[in-house]
Amino acid sequence: EMHWVSKLTRACDESRFELYFQPIVPIGANVLEHPREHFELMLRLRDESGMLVTPAEFIPAAERYNVMPSIDRWVVRQALDRLVHRGGAGVKPYPIAVNLSGTSLNDERFLEYLIAELSSHELAPGAMCFEITETAAIANLGNVVHFMRELKARGCHFALDDFGSGLSSFMYLKTLPVDYLKIDGQFVENVTRDRVDRSMVEAISQVGKTMGIHTI
Repeated sequence: EMHWVSKLTRACDESRFELYFQPIVPIGANVLEHPREHFELMLRLRDESGMLVTPAEFIPAAERYNVMPSIDRWVVRQALDRLVHRGGAGVKPYPIAVNLSGTSLNDERFLEYLIAELSSHELAPGAMCFEITETAAIANLGNVVHFMRELKARGCHFALDDFGSGLSSFMYLKTLPVDYLKIDGQFVENVTRDRVDRSMVEAISQVGKTMGIHTI
């Protein structure tokens, strides 16, 4: 992991990160209710030899040695400068979802950076969505709630990722002003074969509907 620190620092300096995306699409009756497109950004690293490196290989080291705020800044800057919805006649609005690490959520300077960046771009409401994991949100609840309220006041949306993985998921949901719940993959993977998993997905979906939160 320590070996990764210098590699990540050089990658930041040389802008060797790359962004991929995956679409988040409505199904069933939701197709008509939510017709606009929605995309989540995925981060990759191009190493010195030109090989593509997945996040699982470098994110743990980046978080442990506090490099993630610098990487998150790079992703946010790229999204705002090049990818986010700008509006215009005949163009459907679409949200771009960016994952934020727990270390960035606790960095007051990172919040100041985001506010400054957002103020310099004229964004459509909901054009920028930040994803945070349930684990990170619960571990730093006070900071995260403050963080979310500051950015929601500026038109941003939030998604709570890996929802259902923690024992206290529903208890904290009233406190966190989220727009989307991303159900943890361990429940979705066997939803057609496991009645318990199906019940968990149904329960999370129902709570989301009651609270006016979209489930993914």
